[in-house]
Order: sequence, then structure tokens, then C-alpha cells
Amino acid sequence: MADTDTGPQTDTITFPQDRTCPYHPPTGYRPPHGAAQRPLSPATLYDGRVVWLVTGHAEARALLSDQRLSADRQNPAFPMATARVAKLATRRIELLGVDDPEHHAQRRMLVPSFTLKRTETLRPQIQETVDRLLDRMIEQGPPVDLVNAFALPVPSMVICALLGVPYSDHDFFESRTRTLLRGPVVTDVQAARDELDEYFRTLIDHKRTVRGEGLLDELIAERLDTGAVSRDELVRLAQILLVAGHETTANMISLGTFTLLQHPDQLARLRSEKELMPSAVEELLRFLSIADTVSRVATEDIEMGGVTIRAGEGVVLSTSTVNRDAAAYPAPDELDLGRRSRHHVAFGFGIHQCLGQNLARAEIEIALRSLFARLPGLRLAAPADEIPFKPGDTIQGMLELPVAW
Repeated sequence: MADTDTGPQTDTITFPQDRTCPYHPPTGYRPPHGAAQRPLSPATLYDGRVVWLVTGHAEARALLSDQRLSADRQNPAFPMATARVAKLATRRIELLGVDDPEHHAQRRMLVPSFTLKRTETLRPQIQETVDRLLDRMIEQGPPVDLVNAFALPVPSMVICALLGVPYSDHDFFESRTRTLLRGPVVTDVQAARDELDEYFRTLIDHKRTVRGEGLLDELIAERLDTGAVSRDELVRLAQILLVAGHETTANMISLGTFTLLQHPDQLARLRSEKELMPSAVEELLRFLSIADTVSRVATEDIEMGGVTIRAGEGVVLSTSTVNRDAAAYPAPDELDLGRRSRHHVAFGFGIHQCLGQNLARAEIEIALRSLFARLPGLRLAAPADEIPFKPGDTIQGMLELPVAW
């Protein structure tokens, strides 16, 4: 790996790293001279491989739009950030891990269920879910763990209804998702994926004889039964949609709540200026950047940020650091709920930009607005520095969030 301006680099950044504060990027991701001077820096992964770590905002958006970077995890040169990810990449990963034209075909058949118009029709259902969970919390009384009582059930219930997956199975698929995304033992991670596969095979077979309502039922009728997709492909798609559809938003709700409680001036502003909620959600997405790792492999040489990314070299983007680039956001480390943050890369960018972003925005907005309206005295029920949060090698968020009111 060579730097076209300064020659080969010998000092590298270790990737991934844990955050020292749940809502700030790892300090070790910042290049020695700042992202403006070095938007791409060498980084070393768990297996010793050296890749390019992208921390510049403009460079990240340009690279995520560049089709010379591949998302194909089955490419032997694809950079694996952890041993867990490497184990899961032994097979094709639909949607997230394929390039066009396969990616375009998969996305096209799913897009109608995730448009802004479709999301707007789901808002009453999301509100009903949120209200029911808050009623249950209030009836139970404080303290409660907001993760398990509210932040996780909201998106889990919504994505189950959207897909046509029985929510009664949530303990099973939530536990397998935790292992899939955070399991320290690689064999357990693969076992969790295999169990989810078998769950969806059984569910799909059942739905082919007893039709229900949901996206999965539609895909069975319109794609599987017509031969447009295989059963295995549909199993993998369903798993991606279920896992991504509840885990990411759950972390945004819990970490967003924690962050607002740690920024009482901004929370007070949000309460007094209710029209700020849409921009507040965008700022929280930028500020928290919970999906902090986006990996690609170059299929051709690319000149970017003063360096040459050679064909076959790995590229890793730290979305949290990209979204704190001072060249894109003045005072980037300050939470400003009135900031215009729409150009963040919290949902990625380019052809692989998050399919469910409209749904996620609606869930976060309704959940946070209702939570702070119904519980005006909401506060942490433990010292902030004693509340555990997730390590840097997975989706960021709170492991638990004890609150009272």
C-alpha cells in the first residue's frame, strides 16, 4: 500500500477500536493531523491485514458511490474487520454483500415496501406499538431497563408485522441476533446463523400452504412460487431484513435516549421546539453513527484523498469519524438538534444506502417524541459512567439502560 504524496506508511491505526464514550467515535480513529489533512489512513485489522481507513466526509461519499469498490464478501480480497465477520462471509450475503446487477434486482423487489409513502401508512401502527409499550412501562413502574422494555420491542414488533414473522418468536430471533452480531465464539456465531436459516425455511414452507399477510408472503407468491428467486435466496433475504430491521433501530432509540439525557440543554430545546424533531433525528443519526464499519474491496486502482487505492486493497469506512469531519460539519463534536445534518453517512451512501432508512427514521422519531412526552421526568437510574455499552466490533448502542421517572 503506497501513499502517492508521502510514500509508504509504516504507522497504522488499529481497527476496530472500542469507544470510550458511547456517543463519541474512538479517539484512535482520528488521523494524527486530522481528517482534513489525511482523509485516508492505513489501518491494521485483527488478522494483520493493512487496509485504507476512510475518515473524510467528501471522500467517503465519493468512494461509496464508486462502483470500482465492491461489497462482495466472497471476494478473497474482501477486508474482514473481525473473525466473526470472516466466518459469516463463507457464503453469499444477499443485498448487503452483492454487487450490481444482482444487488439491483434484489433491491428493486424490496423497495416498494420501504418507500416514504409506505412508511407514512405505518405511522399509526408504530404509534400504537409505542403507546402500548409505554403503558406497560408506566404500569410496571420504575426503574426499568429501557432496552428490553421499550427500545428493542418497538422495532422488533414493527418489522415482524411488516415481514409477516410471528412476534411470539421474538425471544428466539433476538437471542440469535445477539450471538450473530456480538458472539465472542466464532462457532456459536455460525450456529446462530444456521438456526435462523432453519427458522426461515420452516416459516417459508408453512406460509406456502397457509398464506398470511406480510412482505414475506408477497415474496413467496410473487417471486418464490414463480421461480424468480430460490428458497435459499429468500431465506437469506428474510434473515437480513429481520436482523437489520430490529437491531439497528433498537440501538438508535436506546443510545439516542441516553445521549439526550446527557445533553439536557438540547433535550429542553427539543421539548420547547417540537418542530425540531425531524432535524433532531438526523442529528442523532449523524452524532451516534451506530453502524460504524462499512467495508469494501477495490476492483481497480482509485485515486482518492491524495493516495492510490490499488486493486485488491481493502477499504474500511468509520462512519462515526466521517460524520465528525469538521470540513462537513462546524463544531462536529457538539450535539446540535437544529443542525442540517441530512448529508451524513449513518445509513451509508450510494447503491447500498440502507433500504429501511425511512422506516428507521419514523420509528426513532415516534419513539423518542412519545417517550419524553409521556415521561417528562425521565432520568438515568444509575451513574452514566457505570451503564454498559457495546464494544467497537459490532453495532454501537447500550447493553442496558436503567431509567426512572
